[in-house]
Amino acid sequence: MTDSTAAGSTLTVLTHEEEQAGLSLDQLKQLVGLVEYDGSADPFPVVAQDAVCFVVGNATQTATFYQLALGMELVAYRGPETGHRESKSYVLKSGSARFVFTGGVTPDSPVLDHHRKHGDGVVDLAIEVTDVDKCIEHARAQGATVLVEPHDESDEHGTVRIAAIATYGETRHTLVDRSRYDGPYLPGFVERQTTVARVEGHPKRLFQAIDHCVGNVELGRMDEWVEFYNKVLGFTNMAEFIGDDIATDYSALMSKVVASGNHRVKFPLNEPAIAKKKSQIDEYLEFYDGAGCQHIALATNDILRSVDILRDNGIEFLETPDSYYDDPELRARIGDVRVPIEELKKRKILVDRDEDGYLLQIFTKPMGDRPTVFYEFIERHGSLGFGKGNFKALFEAIEREQDARGNL
Repeated sequence: MTDSTAAGSTLTVLTHEEEQAGLSLDQLKQLVGLVEYDGSADPFPVVAQDAVCFVVGNATQTATFYQLALGMELVAYRGPETGHRESKSYVLKSGSARFVFTGGVTPDSPVLDHHRKHGDGVVDLAIEVTDVDKCIEHARAQGATVLVEPHDESDEHGTVRIAAIATYGETRHTLVDRSRYDGPYLPGFVERQTTVARVEGHPKRLFQAIDHCVGNVELGRMDEWVEFYNKVLGFTNMAEFIGDDIATDYSALMSKVVASGNHRVKFPLNEPAIAKKKSQIDEYLEFYDGAGCQHIALATNDILRSVDILRDNGIEFLETPDSYYDDPELRARIGDVRVPIEELKKRKILVDRDEDGYLLQIFTKPMGDRPTVFYEFIERHGSLGFGKGNFKALFEAIEREQDARGNL
């Protein structure tokens, strides 16, 4: 991490990963907000989101799809050819965002057991930290389940210190200190470059960073997991949405957002609420067979361009009715934004404003066969929120999809 000292505290600026990704300080401000942060006083000092790790039914095909459709770059690989016989893993990047896709190879691979139960989904929200041992010592003292004890892994590129703790469902947080490592990902992985063809004229990078990762947990357990992040990871409460904030005529949910001290890692946590019909959280919990990561929000500098290209590449987005954009109350509340409302209407992009600024956002349909994991693309202009003003329109759009699937 790159730091500067101000008034006795640390003013967090760009990390090495963000510099390599080409993020400017202004872009980082839009992504996380510039916060004064004293890492020396933090019992669980977080640098940034290290990776989002998936188990999928076919990692080879998934990695190709994410290169072709989402413009990601293949950077590393591990599999039978590198001595790892039971599974294949592909590491892809876009800016500072890193995804790892793993699929089972041998019939007795535990990866296949996980996939049979959950389908395609996130197994690990890996976090880069400055001191793995300090974090594990604190986590254990607060009652966390330590899945992997701190240890070193090394190769010709250096040494990585790694451990892991359990969180909701079968999800884990791998803790990584890569300050002594300059390889493509982790020891055991080899460099692998993208070979898929690009469509001429389409820019390679469609998103620059991970904005936040949303977890769905069972009814009555949201506050338990909020407390877990408060106590174990030292996260602070950033936002809360309950009652009419986050309900439609048919379904409802409750949500709280926790964030690391430097605001580089943000985890909204959702639970279902009692309503007339099945909520999107209920549907997720049923088809994922338990708690897990519901969606990943990806920060883009130009959401119009990104959405146009993603649609051309076959990505399907939720539909928003024209009445949303024609509502005079919306236009009065939003005021001036960088693009005309008509351009947002044409692409079905949502817009929201709060006291700090505004944001533009859009949500994909589920990316796999099960109605579980999907993506949000978000462009921030000052706003540090999550689109509260769009919740009703968003959830009604999700309900229309649920109804079409017979799951409302």
